[in-house]
Amino acid sequence: MEKKNRRHHSPSDKVRILRLHLLEGKPISEICETEGIHPTLFYQWQKTFFEKGTAAFENGRSPSRVSTQSERRLAGLESKLRRKDEVIAEIMEDLVRTKKELGEN
Repeated sequence: MEKKNRRHHSPSDKVRILRLHLLEGKPISEICETEGIHPTLFYQWQKTFFEKGTAAFENGRSPSRVSTQSERRLAGLESKLRRKDEVIAEIMEDLVRTKKELGEN
C-alpha cells in the first residue's frame, strides 16, 4: 500500500485558491483537479474563510487592546462585587445585633 504525502497549503495559497472560484468564477471541480485537492477540502476552507472573515472588518481594534479593556472592565466589576459583599455583611451584622438586643432568635 502506497502512503500519500500530505500537502500543506499556506493561508495565502488557500485564499488564492478560494479566489479562483469566488472572484474569477472558475468551477470548483476544475480548481480542485488543477490544485490536486479534494472538493471537500475546498469547501472546508471556504467555510472557515466565511466564518472568520469578520475579523477583517473589526474596527481596527487590536486583540491586545480589546483584551486590556476587557480586563479593566472585569477588574471594575470584581471590585463592585466585593463592595456589595462587604455592604451585605455589614447589614447582616447589624440585623443580628438588633435581633439580639430585642431578644429575638
